[in-house]
Amino acid sequence: MIDTPTQDDVALTDRATELPPAVPAAGLSQRSRARRRRAVLAVARLAIVVVLLVTWQVCVRARIVDPFFWGEPKGVWSTLVDWFTVGTSQGSLGAQVVVTLEEAVLGFVIGSILGVVCGIALGRVRLLSELFAPFLKAANSIPRIILGSIFTVAFGFGIQSKVILAVVLVFFGVFFNAFQGAREVDRNLIANARLLGASRWQVTRDVVLPSAFTWILASLHISFGFALIGALVGEILGANEGLGLLIRSSQNNFDMNGVLAGMVLVAVIALTAEALITLLERRLLRWRPPQSHGGAAVE
Repeated sequence: MIDTPTQDDVALTDRATELPPAVPAAGLSQRSRARRRRAVLAVARLAIVVVLLVTWQVCVRARIVDPFFWGEPKGVWSTLVDWFTVGTSQGSLGAQVVVTLEEAVLGFVIGSILGVVCGIALGRVRLLSELFAPFLKAANSIPRIILGSIFTVAFGFGIQSKVILAVVLVFFGVFFNAFQGAREVDRNLIANARLLGASRWQVTRDVVLPSAFTWILASLHISFGFALIGALVGEILGANEGLGLLIRSSQNNFDMNGVLAGMVLVAVIALTAEALITLLERRLLRWRPPQSHGGAAVE
């Protein structure tokens, strides 16, 4: 005798054959839209660059733009190919890039560490803030690029003068962000930590520093650019090698294509560093909810 399925059996079968929830599908759809949007933006940006370069080259051919003063895309590309294949007047291109990168990275790391430590310390200790505030304001008001000449005379044409100039340029940007971040910490969090028996150092390490971390990371986006500026300015003022010396040599020879080629290399380095810092920020701030812009989430 064949058993007739009961109503409960039919209900169980229906539940077993139900489709998966729609939430993961919606999440995949949102990620797919985000990927398509990024691809469209990349293509649009590339199109803008191509249009600008083509317009520039056409204006040179039409003698609207003088290539002696402004260069031309074809000449810049030819210079870059020569530098990569043959080398530069100062040696291999890789050696010049490594020197500038070493100066910029050292200045960035040292300046960032000093800025964070000093910013948190002065933000936490009111006496230190009141004591050093006038000196920091006076130092910040000095055009720091001018210090490059002093450092070149004092420390010579080696790496030291470029690193010190990069440290000075990076320090103030990181310092003021770290200082403000330490001041913006929720006082209730500090009070609760104190009630739980946390020492001053534990409050600074476990409450103040994490709260100021977003401010500090925001300052790093522009700080590497300042470090790169410090290294390049130091090399232009006086150096034995580096991209800054390469740009200065091209300028002295009235080679505008060489100057622009050096600027292209600097831009590539800066954009690569910005991408790495953004990746670091996303990894360290995974807990932060996606920011919205114009009603759409920004990843």
